[in-house]
Amino acid sequence: MKKHLNTLFVTTQGAYLSKEGEAVTVKIEKKVALRLPIHTIAGIVCFGAVSCSPYLMGFCAENDVSISFLTIYGRFLAMVKGPTSGNVFLRREQFRMADNQETCASIAGSVLTGKLANSRTVLERAIRDHQGKVDELRLKRVSNRLSSYIKKELPYGNLNRLRGIEGDAAHQYFSVFDELILSQKEVFSFTGRNRRPPLDNINCLLSFLYTLLTHDVRSALESVGLDPAVGFLHRDRPGRPGLALDIMEEFRPFLTDRLALSLINLRQISHQGFTTKESGAIHMNDETRKIVLTAYQKRKQESLIHSFIDEKVEIGNLFFIQALLLARYIRGDIDGYPPFIWK
Repeated sequence: MKKHLNTLFVTTQGAYLSKEGEAVTVKIEKKVALRLPIHTIAGIVCFGAVSCSPYLMGFCAENDVSISFLTIYGRFLAMVKGPTSGNVFLRREQFRMADNQETCASIAGSVLTGKLANSRTVLERAIRDHQGKVDELRLKRVSNRLSSYIKKELPYGNLNRLRGIEGDAAHQYFSVFDELILSQKEVFSFTGRNRRPPLDNINCLLSFLYTLLTHDVRSALESVGLDPAVGFLHRDRPGRPGLALDIMEEFRPFLTDRLALSLINLRQISHQGFTTKESGAIHMNDETRKIVLTAYQKRKQESLIHSFIDEKVEIGNLFFIQALLLARYIRGDIDGYPPFIWK
């Protein structure tokens, strides 16, 4: 499982990736800049004008290494992936369960329990660690509302009600997100979530981190044989990885939101790393993108105790563990899907 910690991010424009023996080679201006054995890589993410040889694509497909292509600003374009691994009966059961409203509600309720519980932990830790620097009453009010949803509504709601709860919970959480920004507030103020395109620095940062998270969750689901497009909370849409979007909800507050706040509050990034285009869209420059990617990889290498399996695991392996747990539930090996809950 160590392999799932390692994603190769290629941001240098004009880089060329090729196969060399049992390794992936990255060339810049025809000179070898990096060479990595294929067995050490879980996935490759290429930003902008980065190209790959056909032989490398086939080599990666054979070794279950996905290659994702994004624009230089982090918008997903396409993915190259080999045949889906795992038992076809697992996917057939996944499809059947996705057509059952009651089963969808059960899994969606578990996913939202993880998301809301982890959102509460972010807020409660801010109250504990930053007394006098945050509006404790506002944070506590939202925390209590999320707690009420978890205890009184998520276990019993139908699918439409659960989607409504998810929308309101997200609105409540982001309504106090600006309280968690403790430095550089004049250039990283947060007034609400916006995307496609992001219209301020913090939304640009969050959208970029969510793209990275989606890639990792999607790869983990495919690695256990699940179809990342067929979800339970998110509705099916062509080209949309519904199941990946479902599972990543548990990780947004704990991983990407906290990382964004750390990068800002510790002044590891600044407003100079963002530019405004004529359309009003905010874009991140290459230097800042590399800082974010490095921080994301480092965070994935940290460890914690998983609340369900009660073992110490690296954060980068959490996606794989949750995919395995979901697969076990779909096969009928366990009675319910246990979401990731950060403590």
